[in-house]
Amino acid sequence: MNNNPSQENVETEGISSKNVKNESYRSVLMLAYQSLGVVYGDLSTSPLYVYKTTFSGKLSLHENDEEIYGVLSFIFWTFTLIALFKYVFIVMSADDNGEVLSAVSGVKHKITGLHEIGLFSLQHCGTHKVAFMFAPIITTWLVSISVIGMYNIIKWNPRIYHALSPVYMLKFLHSTGVEGWISLGGVVLSITGVEAMFADLGHFSTLSIKIAFTFLVYPSLILAYLGEAAFLSKHHEDIQRSFYKAIPEAVFWPVFVVATFASVVGSQAVISATFSLVNQCCALNCFPHVKTMHTSNQICGQIYIPEVNWMLMCLCLAVTIGLRDTNMLGHAYGLAVTIVMFVSTCLMALVILIVWKQRLIGAIAFFMFFGSIELLYISASISKVHEGGWIPIVLSILFMCSMYTWYYGTMKKHEYDDENKVSMNRILSSGPSLGIVRVPGIGLIYTNLVSGVPAVFGHFVTTLPAFHQVLVFVCIKYVQVPHIDEEHRLLITRVGPKECNMFRCVVRYGYRDLLQENYDFENRLVFSLMQYVDTEDQFWKPMTPCEYEPLEQSSYKYKATDTAVDDREKTTHSEEAMLIMRAKESGVTYIFGHCSVKAKKSSSILKKLGIDIVYAFLNQNCREPEALLNVPHTSLLEVGMVYYV
Repeated sequence: MNNNPSQENVETEGISSKNVKNESYRSVLMLAYQSLGVVYGDLSTSPLYVYKTTFSGKLSLHENDEEIYGVLSFIFWTFTLIALFKYVFIVMSADDNGEVLSAVSGVKHKITGLHEIGLFSLQHCGTHKVAFMFAPIITTWLVSISVIGMYNIIKWNPRIYHALSPVYMLKFLHSTGVEGWISLGGVVLSITGVEAMFADLGHFSTLSIKIAFTFLVYPSLILAYLGEAAFLSKHHEDIQRSFYKAIPEAVFWPVFVVATFASVVGSQAVISATFSLVNQCCALNCFPHVKTMHTSNQICGQIYIPEVNWMLMCLCLAVTIGLRDTNMLGHAYGLAVTIVMFVSTCLMALVILIVWKQRLIGAIAFFMFFGSIELLYISASISKVHEGGWIPIVLSILFMCSMYTWYYGTMKKHEYDDENKVSMNRILSSGPSLGIVRVPGIGLIYTNLVSGVPAVFGHFVTTLPAFHQVLVFVCIKYVQVPHIDEEHRLLITRVGPKECNMFRCVVRYGYRDLLQENYDFENRLVFSLMQYVDTEDQFWKPMTPCEYEPLEQSSYKYKATDTAVDDREKTTHSEEAMLIMRAKESGVTYIFGHCSVKAKKSSSILKKLGIDIVYAFLNQNCREPEALLNVPHTSLLEVGMVYYV
């Protein structure tokens, strides 16, 4: 028996630490496995169409295989430099689309009449369940293409690895000229979906995504491209159906079935990434409010947005039915991907310089190296604008204009609120009762202002004969950090003298935090209010009207005096805390300003078009704040106002 308590504690502590580490390792490996079904579906199905699209133009094959070797060399180095080095090693360290090219097109060589089945109806299950459902498919697919790749290398051309030399890229461009340069628009499809590794970070973790890519996705795809090039070196005539022709006849149907499922799953990467991006855009007031559903109790970034899900489905169907050509879809996808990658390079250079505080030469070197590669592919993809490349350009312009209009209208609305605040002198002139009858209960007045009294309050006071005993101006704000701890969630301040019983509560969320559906806001607010008045009790002294506005850097508004407070003052503040508790028992009313924004008559035609039509349409069709907060209808009160901006 061990009679040394300290030694026993040390041993127990060591075992506990070991278990935690093992559990952490298991969690990371489990997330890495799940990421295969969500993040890498698009990227892993690129071998289905890369060679086919690259040689779909006027580029032809010669007997010396230089074109095949050159394309393979471009694929290898593009995949290695952009996917592995840029995204996995660099971009993923800054951790603050859809696939309509289908594997089903390969069945044309066997049977006809099969169609792709959408996976949008599965999104409500959540990323966790979808990942477990799809991960075995992508894992089987990656293992299959890597084994087939090794088989083709051994059977058709064991020396194909020579093509990995960058010399073959120079030979390719020299011998093919303009046609070779244009064909690079097909080569870039080998890294379509790689940007999802960064966009889907919220659904998984940086380490799990890196592990999955480095140890399975990267080697499997490289072997697949090598094997297909080895087959093509002996079968030039099969260039437009090389992937399926390279599959041994004995295993064609099993691989085809897996390829079909993998192709369908491929859209999952972009769907999940779109949910994350839209959620963050909403947090930054760059996108209309939508309903965000939290689908995991462990990972806050795993979300589902119904409206975005069905919009994506409609867009995918429209583009697929409208084009009916995988080559045109490839051109559209290629241009979109290259532009996104170049934008990420520009932003990453700013991160290196501003966030990481590195030298200017490092940011310039990063931009020049990766930017020059991506500009080469952009220049090749631009030549295909008339063959489908116009689609991402048009869509991006539409979405950019809509997002800018929403942001502009929201900011103008906020400016109106700020310029038309109710003065404190006007409130105080009405007396402690604000000139009206105070009824039992707590009134929560939602506003965008973090200081001052909103115009909707003055409008409310002049139109209603009664108001609640305790008034709280609630302001929900997203700050430029990913998450806010619960203990720092609420900032309470007092508005006006103590007799008015008016407070302000700033509810802070990080841009990756979610408004929890079951968030016990009322009880937390009441507790914070009581805690505030008890804390204020120790440091309070009467303030002049000019001092009533809260300090932005402080969670409490008080005047520091002698910490010795007499019993009479303590009793008074204890009564105030009890008053808040009794008001809570009488009921809580949520008061929202139902505001319509209109452009002034003197505004330009462009502004009237943006505010009166576009912004009004978006505002009428987005989720109302009370719906996002799950406010019960019996406790909801709306005040209508018109803002002229």
